[in-house]
Amino acid sequence: MHKTKTSKRSFLDIILNWTERAGNALPHPATLFALFALSTLLISALGSYLQWEVIHPGTQEIVKPINLLSHDGIHRIILEMVDNYTGFAPLGIVLVAMLGIGIAEQSGLISAIIRLLVLNTHKRLLTFIIVFSGILSNLASDVGYVLLIPLAGVIFAAVNRHPIAGMAAAFAGVSGGFSANLVLGTVDPLLAGLSQEAAHILDPSYVVNPTANYYFMVASTFIIAFAGTFVTEKLVEPRLGKYTSTSETEQEAFNPLNKLEKKGLLYSGLVLLAVIAIILFGIIPSNGFLRGEGGGLLNSPLIKGVVAMLLIVAGSMGLCYGFVTKTFRNDADVMNGMAKSMKTLASYLVLVFFAAQFVAYFKWSNLGIILAVKGASLLMAADIGLIPLMILFILLSAAINMLMGSASAKWAILAPIFIPMFMIMGYSPELSQVVYRIGDSVTNVISPMMSFYALIIAFVQKYDPKSGIGTIIATMLPYTFVFLLAWILLLVVWLFFGLPLGPGAEMFYQLQ
Repeated sequence: MHKTKTSKRSFLDIILNWTERAGNALPHPATLFALFALSTLLISALGSYLQWEVIHPGTQEIVKPINLLSHDGIHRIILEMVDNYTGFAPLGIVLVAMLGIGIAEQSGLISAIIRLLVLNTHKRLLTFIIVFSGILSNLASDVGYVLLIPLAGVIFAAVNRHPIAGMAAAFAGVSGGFSANLVLGTVDPLLAGLSQEAAHILDPSYVVNPTANYYFMVASTFIIAFAGTFVTEKLVEPRLGKYTSTSETEQEAFNPLNKLEKKGLLYSGLVLLAVIAIILFGIIPSNGFLRGEGGGLLNSPLIKGVVAMLLIVAGSMGLCYGFVTKTFRNDADVMNGMAKSMKTLASYLVLVFFAAQFVAYFKWSNLGIILAVKGASLLMAADIGLIPLMILFILLSAAINMLMGSASAKWAILAPIFIPMFMIMGYSPELSQVVYRIGDSVTNVISPMMSFYALIIAFVQKYDPKSGIGTIIATMLPYTFVFLLAWILLLVVWLFFGLPLGPGAEMFYQLQ
């Protein structure tokens, strides 16, 4: 990582540098996840011995820690170790996506697109476009993590800006801006369904639509995009220092496209149009072959299988570009290109093994549920006004997000507690949901429990081999604080003016 020394450091620089040093003083990330897994085993045994317990708010069942060092626990650890690894959701997504990306990258297609983008985009807009694209990428499930973040690093390096700053901007948009978008994604109906079930505890006729937070999400998209741009350019990039590219691949981004490359882009663009035409043919008719059960789009193969679609689109465009520009001359060149992209994931594959065990142990032990319910109980005991209450709920959700990665899993626990409580106090389920989503987003970028955190570390180590969890947390911490502040201010404005959160979704509720 290329840094320039400055004679004077700000207080923020001192704090972030201390955070980075403290974090990187920890063992290798893979070792750290192994220690987390071991700690989970020990705490599960301690919690079981001390007879910790909580009442699950949804099922009303008593939840106790599962001792993973017991006879049955040890058997489960041994028997499910392989399944924990191979079944770790981000692993398959990354591997399949990288096959398609590998074809597109080794053919030269990605390099050509980046050069075209860099040469035709005003440099002052580059950061905003990357953060904004990261937010919008949430529609396409996890593609932002495996495609946009590494591309942002290459783009920044191409214009002699620090690549880690580019990846941080993209990561902030993809993960920190998870609850902002201009269109609905797969998580919206999922959370709305959980909110509706929780609302039925008090009002069996209450309906929470997937559009429950749509207006707030749209406004958040622009707020978070501007906030992410500010943090990147004013806080993160100055701290990283000036980057001087020495790679011929990065410097190539300044060279105009030649005739053969332009021809390759034209033909690969035609391939993309053909794929889009097939997709439209599959979704426009009410009985289209790409529609889901009942003719729905949100549960369709197009949305749920977006990683497979990425493989098809990137692979077909890469093949076309490669054979037109003579980068690929036979099938062996294509297969070698795919293999080369997979080699870059070697360290990630090692790290994921230990991360997968830790996540599985934490889930099996019930520690996440117990901690969530205990934290919720403390918040319920606070007798304060609406805005302080909502801010505390945001902070609670943000804290729990450091312990549990899945947005739906956390909401399945918290919704039955807070939605009925807030309904009794006169606040709608839609308001409870949007406040939860704010907290669930802002700490994604600093939470090792986030499923793709191991992949982010691998991306950053491409430019700074000595980086670790401390580097990522120190780099992303300013985004967490600024996003949190920006979202709280937006929420306060929303509450002050009593604006609807979505179509027919008001903030207040009157108990019948």
